[in-house]
Amino acid sequence: MATVAIIGTQWGDEGKGKIIDLLAEKAQVVVRFQGGNNAGHTLVVNGKKHIFHLIPSGILHDSTICMIGNGVVIDPAVLIEEIEKLEENGIQIHKEKLVISPRAHVIMPYHRALDVAREARKGKGKIGTTGRGIGPCYEDKIARSGIRMEDLLDVEFLLEKLKSLLEEKNFLLEHYYHQRPFSPERIAEEYASYGQRLAPFMDDVSIRLEEAKNKGKNILFEGAQGTHLDVDHGTYPYVTSSNTISGNICCGSGIGPLAIEQIIGVAKAYTTRVGGGPFPTELEDPLGSWFREKGGEFGATTGRPRRCGWFDATMVRVAKRINGLTSLAITKLDVLTGLESIKIAKNYQHNNEKVYNRTPSKITDFETWEPEYIELPGWKEDIRKIRRYSELPKEARNYIETIEEMMEIPVSIVSVGPGREETIVLRKIF
Repeated sequence: MATVAIIGTQWGDEGKGKIIDLLAEKAQVVVRFQGGNNAGHTLVVNGKKHIFHLIPSGILHDSTICMIGNGVVIDPAVLIEEIEKLEENGIQIHKEKLVISPRAHVIMPYHRALDVAREARKGKGKIGTTGRGIGPCYEDKIARSGIRMEDLLDVEFLLEKLKSLLEEKNFLLEHYYHQRPFSPERIAEEYASYGQRLAPFMDDVSIRLEEAKNKGKNILFEGAQGTHLDVDHGTYPYVTSSNTISGNICCGSGIGPLAIEQIIGVAKAYTTRVGGGPFPTELEDPLGSWFREKGGEFGATTGRPRRCGWFDATMVRVAKRINGLTSLAITKLDVLTGLESIKIAKNYQHNNEKVYNRTPSKITDFETWEPEYIELPGWKEDIRKIRRYSELPKEARNYIETIEEMMEIPVSIVSVGPGREETIVLRKIF
């Protein structure tokens, strides 16, 4: 048995979906433990693109059980749509294939409305939320006024709860945001139907994980977003509404910390970010646009163009420390092909001192912390068909090995293209 976690080390969009899909071939269980449908994992299998927002990426493997833990916030309409799209493509989803925690909280229509209204009201100060209702749903969870998946199975209980909740929500929407109110009866009817559709999949994920562990099954934990979008450790307030780091695996799925054996950090060979917030290595020039076009850097969930920049070693060092990373997976190395030279931000300069191992906690300090770069030679050769590390151009190997030296942990996987097969595995995971 092995238990492995996949964690993003940057601001999300690192290519975690592909790495999870690759490793899921040898994992019997894949678990999503946080976030919602504000995250999108894009997989390319046999030339066909699949985008998942809630269902774990391992769903494309016949022998894999996918679990959605209690730490995830679920938009049931989105989840049902994903299930139906998979079934249209010949992938049958049944209760032995997909397990949903009844403790997972539900994104309601008023969550989405509040999310959009708040962001619009902020104007230039907006954070860049996806408008999917994630933050307001997590707010209700912490305020102990949330609705959980199991609540959708009791329509009378659901209706009474909605009547109470909507007194406050509708007042805010009508009198502060000048939006239309919601009918508790209509929501109860709609969401009870979602509950009936998803009822066969609901089961205690914590117990199912313990059973899988006791049977010696390989378990893979799938993170959404990235370390620097963590609500506690990220570039607050330009963060997501959940803990994206490895420590939340235990809370969001119901497994003990000693069960997690390997934690693989996924890092793009350069850096991207969607939405607002600091980005020290951002390239606001034609080269940044070149990265965006060549790398297809547009959000899987919203389609928004991603901001692009050089690899930031300090960011990934922070991710290593916070998550306890045991190795790295480097993705999109092929995008760097064709550059004469490649830069890595090895540290920050702050008050004439070099800072290697942290990012500023105060958001305004990013304005005075400047990245210091090293420059490495690039390569021209097409690397997408290479499957052995030794066959990579020496400049590409030098780039990977420089990152290894800076991080002081090994690189275990290198992705040289979007396809599942376009991957070099350097070290055994399962």
